[in-house]
Parts: sequence; C-alpha cells; structure tokens
Amino acid sequence: MRISVKCSSAVHILLMITVLSSYQKVTSDSLASSVGCNPVEVRKLFGALKKAGIIDVERGPGGATLKKEPKDISLLDIYVAVDPASLNELIGIHTHASDYCLFGKNIRNVLANPYAEIGNAVRDKMASITLEALLERLFKLEPSIYEHYKKSMPKWQPETAGLGT
Repeated sequence: MRISVKCSSAVHILLMITVLSSYQKVTSDSLASSVGCNPVEVRKLFGALKKAGIIDVERGPGGATLKKEPKDISLLDIYVAVDPASLNELIGIHTHASDYCLFGKNIRNVLANPYAEIGNAVRDKMASITLEALLERLFKLEPSIYEHYKKSMPKWQPETAGLGT
C-alpha cells in the first residue's frame, strides 16, 4: 500500500469541494491550479471518487459536491477510491533474490508477516482519520478558510474544531 500523490491530491480536492461547493461551482479547471496539475488529472480523480460514491459530478460547468458527510469519509476510503492497485505495496521486497542462496530464497517468507502487520496497521490508522478531521485541521492552520466557510452556511459544521460559529 504505497501511498501515492493521488491520495493527497484527492484529499486536497475533497477539502476544496467541502468548503467551496455550497456557494460556487467547483470544477476540474478551478481545482487544477490549486492542486498543481492538469484538469484532466482532476477529472480522473473525480471519476474514481464518483465511482466510490464519495462525490457527485455534474458534467460541463456543473461542478462537484460531496455525496457523504465529511465524518463518513475516511482517508482509507479516499485512498482505495483513487489508487486501489497499490493497496498491497506499502513495503516492497526486492524481486531478484537468488534462489540458490539460503538467505535469498527465504527473504520473502521472513518478511511477509511483518510487512502484512505493518500494512494492516497503516490501513487501520487511515480508516480512523476522517475528512472531517482533516478539514478541522485545515481550519486550525488557516482560520480564514473557516471564516469563509462559515459564511456560506453549509449543512455540515465542524464538531470538534473548537472554532465555534
């Protein structure tokens, strides 16, 4: 489960959708400049997030919106949606170990269980971190975003940010 830049780009996009979609259209073009990528890459992430049931996307200038509450979207949900192929590649094992060497022919078996335990721990931790928690962290780091967000009166309000309304 190698955590790729697709995951951080998707989180970036979801944070912006959460804050901005209640009062403006959030499109791939508008997100691409903030994320630092081509709008085509944003549209690919939109497709993956939509397929996973995390967002809705209206074609053309319609924009994207969250389909679930931020508290119901985990970092693992996002990761699995945008990069499922690397789910089991957190730590790789070299592939050219010699079968004629006592060490080389056993290295995969030596490392398989510890690496699986590490992968499971990472998955469990990612499952426990929600988009809501990441949004609250963003609000603490950049209070002006919270003030801007608060004015738009979205249906979701942070519960534990300690920022109040």
